[in-house]
Amino acid sequence: MPEVAPIPLRELTTLRVGAAPERMIDARTRDELVAALRDVWAAGDEPWFVLGGGSNLLAGDDPFPGTVIRILTSGFEVVPGARDGYVRLRVEAGQNWDELVAWSVAQGLSGIEAMSGIPGTTGAAPIQNVGAYGQEIVQTLVEVDLIDADTGDVSTVPASELGLGPRTSVLKHHYGSAPQRQAVVLSLTLDLAVVGHEPRPVIDARLRSALGIAPDQAVTVSWIRDTVLAIRGGKGMVLDEPDHDTHSAGSFFNNPIVTEGVAQTLPAECPRWPLTPTVDAVSVIPLSQWDGYIPPATHAETQVKVSAAWLIENAGLPKGFKLPRSRASLSTKHTLALTNRGGATAEEVGELARFVQSRVASEFGIVLMPEPVLVGVEL
Repeated sequence: MPEVAPIPLRELTTLRVGAAPERMIDARTRDELVAALRDVWAAGDEPWFVLGGGSNLLAGDDPFPGTVIRILTSGFEVVPGARDGYVRLRVEAGQNWDELVAWSVAQGLSGIEAMSGIPGTTGAAPIQNVGAYGQEIVQTLVEVDLIDADTGDVSTVPASELGLGPRTSVLKHHYGSAPQRQAVVLSLTLDLAVVGHEPRPVIDARLRSALGIAPDQAVTVSWIRDTVLAIRGGKGMVLDEPDHDTHSAGSFFNNPIVTEGVAQTLPAECPRWPLTPTVDAVSVIPLSQWDGYIPPATHAETQVKVSAAWLIENAGLPKGFKLPRSRASLSTKHTLALTNRGGATAEEVGELARFVQSRVASEFGIVLMPEPVLVGVEL
């Protein structure tokens, strides 16, 4: 077992907070990762969690009383099975995400270029259906290899069975609840379109809108990557050591999804995006049970996603806001990011998060939910 001296989590996370755990294991191959997980699970009730790039984690100031398994696997390969005009890639969970995106763009492949600059490792992508600027992993994901915590079994699971939705899946640990399926991603398989390096029209209306591309405008995948990196950089969402605005976990709060009725109570200028309602399955009435009555169709109320950043700023919390004597603040570039200005503790970040939640709830009646995984911290 590749057990190592525990490293403080503040050195391994983009928020730069967190004490060293009691025990740490570095898994550099799939076999090491599977063996480490099975060993920890066989030990019984000892707390554990896996750590990839540390870009979506707020770890506490007290030592984690269990084992942290670092997923340090890397690499990807072209595998058979793709339909015409596509390339199928199998990617190890510990592979750096942006390095994968950069390689795909250099090869003239399309499907993940708008997700350039997202920090962290590839294994995290299906857990929260990572996405940006009109692209989401659900659009390219074919399947994942998982190891289940309940059994220790390794299986290949189609993307259709992962419950991929807006920043969620059956694998995601939502704040205050356990994932529907307790499992660790070992690898994932993507189908990327072969588009080459010549300019071409962008079919996806969401991507065009997000990047300001006209319907008849032709652009390259490299142009999309460069444009996304520039936009993200302007928001402090591309890691840059000297820039404390990038010492964050990215967007700290999810954009809340509310009913259409709640959305109508918000000011008209609050950005919102109606979600496609779930269509009820067709009801089949056996002929033997037909009595001439057709029950009325039922329709779920339309759900609406609203901007958490707008709610925060319009609750009186501007960019750069911080509590007195705190070393944590909202980003000076983007109100949705909570940042470490240098030497902040997890408690200082948590205190700021709780204050933001209370102000938004008081002003708009909406409770913002954190997007990062919280370990040893409660809001």
